[in-house]
Amino acid sequence: MNQSASSELTVAIGSDRKVEKRWVAMILSTRRLMISVFMLLIFILAARAIVDPDFWWHLKAGQYILKTGTIPRVDIFSHGHFGKEWVAHEWLSEVLISWIYDVLGFRGLVVTFSIIVTATLWIVYKRISRAVSHPLILGFALLLGALASAPTWGVRPQMFSFLFAATALFLLESYAQDTRSWKILWLVPLMVLWVNMHAGFGIMLVFILLMSLGLFLEGILDTERKWKTIWQDLFPLGTVWLFCLLAVMVNPNGPRMYSYPFETLTSPAMMKYIAEWRTPDFQQPMFQPLALLLFAVSCSMALSGRRVRVRDLLFLTATGWGTLRSARNVPFFVLIAVPLLAEHSWYWISSQPWAQWLNAPEQREVGAKASLKVALNILLLLAIPVMLVVQRVNRSVASQSAVTEQVFPVAAAEHMLSHKLPQPIYNEYGWGGYLIWRLYPQYRVHIDGRADLYGDAFLEQFLKTHAGEANWQQSLNEHNIKTVVIRSDAPLANLLRSKPEWKTIFQDSQAVIFIRNQPTAY
Repeated sequence: MNQSASSELTVAIGSDRKVEKRWVAMILSTRRLMISVFMLLIFILAARAIVDPDFWWHLKAGQYILKTGTIPRVDIFSHGHFGKEWVAHEWLSEVLISWIYDVLGFRGLVVTFSIIVTATLWIVYKRISRAVSHPLILGFALLLGALASAPTWGVRPQMFSFLFAATALFLLESYAQDTRSWKILWLVPLMVLWVNMHAGFGIMLVFILLMSLGLFLEGILDTERKWKTIWQDLFPLGTVWLFCLLAVMVNPNGPRMYSYPFETLTSPAMMKYIAEWRTPDFQQPMFQPLALLLFAVSCSMALSGRRVRVRDLLFLTATGWGTLRSARNVPFFVLIAVPLLAEHSWYWISSQPWAQWLNAPEQREVGAKASLKVALNILLLLAIPVMLVVQRVNRSVASQSAVTEQVFPVAAAEHMLSHKLPQPIYNEYGWGGYLIWRLYPQYRVHIDGRADLYGDAFLEQFLKTHAGEANWQQSLNEHNIKTVVIRSDAPLANLLRSKPEWKTIFQDSQAVIFIRNQPTAY
């Protein structure tokens, strides 16, 4: 063996030994493994059966794109709005969802989106791990943030906004700590990806502006800083912001995406009638962790005695206001609040005499004690949590069929297909996505979760008809509705049962189907 080969072998062996030592050190460290446990717990929280009503039309849209090789520009799924402009802004997410479903089924979707949620909170952990050294403090903040944002989780494109927002904050914080960092340039390709996966891309532009304003105000408050250095720090942020703004056009809808998010954000009907667009209802148990997070982050900043950075206050105020306006914004607040909670809680707790044991370095056992600790750590902090993850995924996948039948009109859809009931149809708002999945292209729905497509006036009309308000028959007649599939206990169902021109042809605990009594019907 020549000298060069011998040297390369020595380097390789040395590298392998370093990797081995790092693995041994990690397994010996209970504190380091506890972070893995918290991440696995977050994965378990995220691994759940699919109940989002919009999932089904996302799945069908993805299949349509993959099959035809085209992205729809107009509506293809409804009868009343067929041919109307449809901004398919989540097309890339839908393609990914459809591809995963076709290859790996529901298991693949549950695992993939649980990984996305876990990876998002892992990024949050990386943002605060340098400032907070003890896993108990980190774990408490991360789990509280996970519970607060959990109501918004699911197999849905919105999860990509959760992930991308966390990534954007990580890159912006890296720049704030070192204004010479080139990592900020990654925001531009991130924007290109984001604008094709979900309409939440605008949050990045807001984040860059908030960071710019924060650094500007911090520079002014620092009397030792010169104006020249302040502008030098802000110039890269401004440049990246402009490139991100231009990157918005890199999508199939082009400049149309500049106005689309504002149209949805300013829709009165969506804010009024769609639950996740409304202000969080703190009387509901699912919003109690959010309430606790709001109080906890406020108290921790008050108790820590540390000055809160101006940029942190700006981010917290902006995302807090957004959260109190709409429950959809909770994940963005969590991305800001969790690091502040962990950091300021650690400042306060670590300064208390009764908590000095938290500052003590972790003991390193040797010999037999080290072997016993490794065995216990592998069993309790690795093997058992991983087994629980596998069990959770298996249960979620196994329950998917039963959950679908419990939430959506599975039997009613089968009846419609097998008996070829007349069209057009009128259906529940929350069932539109599932009916698109099961019935398209044989049937087109009356309404589904694409509220922006239908518009406020149509949504208001639909809800009045569904509630059986005055002139409720007008909408059914205007749209020449021949088949109605709605919940058995819906007010409209009770009215149709009393009308001789409508006949009940199917009913179970979930749904009831009516058709008009006419010679050409069923």
